[in-house]
Amino acid sequence: MQDHPSNHAAFYTLFETPIGFCGLAWNERGVIGFQLPEDDVSRTRGRIAKRFPGICEAVASPTIQGIIADVTALLHGEARDLSDVQLDMDGVSDFDRRVYEVARSIPPGRVLTYGEVASRLGIDNARAIGQSLGRNPFAIIVPCHRVVAADGKLGGFSANGGATTKRRLLAIEGARRDESPTLFDLIS
Repeated sequence: MQDHPSNHAAFYTLFETPIGFCGLAWNERGVIGFQLPEDDVSRTRGRIAKRFPGICEAVASPTIQGIIADVTALLHGEARDLSDVQLDMDGVSDFDRRVYEVARSIPPGRVLTYGEVASRLGIDNARAIGQSLGRNPFAIIVPCHRVVAADGKLGGFSANGGATTKRRLLAIEGARRDESPTLFDLIS
């Protein structure tokens, strides 16, 4: 593991969470990707290397350590707001950016439907929302798991474990559709 060598533009680190080893990738402009756990840590590392060719494993800066602490706390069921995490969205389409902004506005413990996200964007295409969230390189930080199908079903989830992982993330957050206060609301 290196400590931010100047000849590499992108870095990553792996860290343990209640759901397994996750990965966080960043550059000087912000977070460029988040990796949910694969079946083992070597697969998680391999997935990051495939997603970000030439990336270098490095010691996390204090800012990145803070993001990791917040993600880990969130995955322990603690209320954490990740909406202020700086993301580098170079290469992300304008449409996807807009979808991700809406997803980032969904607080822990709450969900929106694909149709509700579409409505907030002024469009009538829930399928396009699902496709955009399927491309989300910032899982957890852009909480695509908080967007569900209108029929009470989960909808898709492209991370390892699919719907089982999505269900687990929502259960950790105590997510529900109604507007009554959640534990996250009471301690905020």
